[in-house]
Amino acid sequence: MTIVSKYIQIPKQGFTEFWNMERIEHIRTLSETGKPVQIFNEQESSLRVLDKIRFARHDSRISDSPLSTLSFKLGDITMSSPLYLGDMSFGALSGNPNIALAAAADATETIAGTGEGGLRPDVARYRRIFVQWASARFGVDAKVLSSGLGVVIKIGQGAKPGIGGHLPGNKVTEPISRTRRIPIGVDAISPAPHHDIYSIEDLGQRIDALKEASARPVFVKVAATNYAPYIVSGVARMGAAGVIIDGHGAGTGASPTVIRDNVGIPVELAVASADSVLRGDGKRKGFSIIAGGRVGDATDAAKLMALGADVVNLGTGALLSMGCVMVHKCHIGYCPTALTNKIDGTREIDREFAYSRLINYINGFSLELANILDNLGLRSIRDIVGRRDLLTGKLISKDILGVLGIEGIPVDLDTKPGNPWGNRRDYYHELVTKGQPVITSMGSTGPPDVTSPGRVLDWIRCDGAQVTRPSIDPYREEIETAFYLMSGKLYTSMPVIIDIRDAEDDIAESLSWASVALSSLVFGDSTGTYEDVIISRDGGGVADWSFHHKDNAYVMVNSVEEATAAIDGGNIAGIILDEDSSPEDLEVMISELDTLLKKRRIRSKYDILAKSSTIRDSGDVFKMVALGADSVMISHRVFQTAIGEGNRDNLLEKSFNFLSGIRREIALLSGAAGIYSVQSSLTGNRELLRSINLDSRISAKLRVKAAGEL
Repeated sequence: MTIVSKYIQIPKQGFTEFWNMERIEHIRTLSETGKPVQIFNEQESSLRVLDKIRFARHDSRISDSPLSTLSFKLGDITMSSPLYLGDMSFGALSGNPNIALAAAADATETIAGTGEGGLRPDVARYRRIFVQWASARFGVDAKVLSSGLGVVIKIGQGAKPGIGGHLPGNKVTEPISRTRRIPIGVDAISPAPHHDIYSIEDLGQRIDALKEASARPVFVKVAATNYAPYIVSGVARMGAAGVIIDGHGAGTGASPTVIRDNVGIPVELAVASADSVLRGDGKRKGFSIIAGGRVGDATDAAKLMALGADVVNLGTGALLSMGCVMVHKCHIGYCPTALTNKIDGTREIDREFAYSRLINYINGFSLELANILDNLGLRSIRDIVGRRDLLTGKLISKDILGVLGIEGIPVDLDTKPGNPWGNRRDYYHELVTKGQPVITSMGSTGPPDVTSPGRVLDWIRCDGAQVTRPSIDPYREEIETAFYLMSGKLYTSMPVIIDIRDAEDDIAESLSWASVALSSLVFGDSTGTYEDVIISRDGGGVADWSFHHKDNAYVMVNSVEEATAAIDGGNIAGIILDEDSSPEDLEVMISELDTLLKKRRIRSKYDILAKSSTIRDSGDVFKMVALGADSVMISHRVFQTAIGEGNRDNLLEKSFNFLSGIRREIALLSGAAGIYSVQSSLTGNRELLRSINLDSRISAKLRVKAAGEL
């Protein structure tokens, strides 16, 4: 067996990471020395909202013996520092890291969350743990519930709001099988919702029952989503000791890429909003907020606490302290640092190495946090909680400043400063290879807070349903993705049309075949071989082209004004809004036309089709439909990018997988949002969307609220 007992070299990062070399090296230095290194870190190039928040006035002196005290009471639990470690399961982690986390929490008088999936005996012997009661109840009984200092009801997590836990079958080895009480080698997919929690009142019953069964305080873990503040308020009313809010971008062992990169909002916005709602309801006193999701250093922790958190959750940071090198392959089972590999007797991290590095990390992190308090003129960790007056915003939109409740000069940023395609190569390859939702791991590297947004859609996040609007399990329940166009005359299995105009013959043929096989549509010249295609012909009048299916015409235009003229001028089935020939953002055109037709009470008479050569994936489709589109046209060039230059092997299979994967991912997003029928419940439903630091004028045109705004 290979034993990993030292840090390995960090691979060169080929694309933009939140956990960049600077952040990782800082964590490694803390973990090697246990001493304070740097405070009031300013990530000048970062797009994250939390990094655009500053402490208004402070000194920057660092001492190994700060004067401020971090000890406090979390309910009846004495804490030496406001740190909560993880909620990383046995299975997601490889065993020894779970033990190291629990042992380090005992030694430092902090708390470690055990995550989903039962309780390993080597972890259960430690006292300062919170055990988790998740939707699948894997390996949970009365003995497990009473093993630690508290119980956590996991409703959601930041990396995959609205989706249950997912441990791939290749990682379910005999020790995992025994602890979770599940078969070896079978995917452990937790239900998306708790099937006995469909309301705040149901949640209240579970809280009371678990308090009775365990004689422990009960916390509720939720993902940071649109209605998280209302849910947090309900959790407080139902008698829970506190809430764990997990922001988007948080790490995980396995998550669908489309969920990780499109669903949920930043923790800083959810915490600020939840704290405000709780104070307004008179429920803040005696109720604790634990906040997690990309807490990179003590400066992040101090900002979150000033926004309203009592404790911060260190998940990915704890893994980095034990040697993680951020390769995003936790779900595969072959972790080079032996932190997340499958347990098969071939590779293991040295328990003492992991433990000692964690101890140093916690101590160094805590010393930096105490130094921040000293420099702010505060003497106790409780003095910083809710002190928004200490903060100011820089390069933050007016809407987001309002959510945060801090001062600052409002700034609206360029809506499309980056490359719209980003780093999608691996995602596309897996999509056309498997035809299933692509699974990934660890934190998101996508826009708008890590890589630069390439189009307006990148500033927008989707909702994940929790408690008050339960999610729907796409692995176990049928979600209807079909659309009826042309007033019901034309059926398509999903709101996606592939534009095959000017495609090479073999690409056009394979995509047309796959579209027929999956009852979807292509857009291009008909050869008479396939039915249900949108056929192009010479047009005139309003636009250069018009398009028809049998006796119904669509008119392609490049502005809302042209669309209105086309509707007023003739008998048509609908409008194709073409971004490629327009200076306007397609998102804005779609939303404005949808709104206009609704005001005129004629929306149901006309289809709105969205066309752009930079529609990239199912997340884009989902958001466009929520803004008002009935279907979205994806260029054949996306498929060509997925298969690679010059690669023509198995075109029919890859075309089928491409469309099938998109359809399944749309279903996954819909289930996460609590939607059974995409056409009836998603089209034009902007309430399922939130913007993050988007130009306030664009948000107003889209009629999309800011993340955290209620």
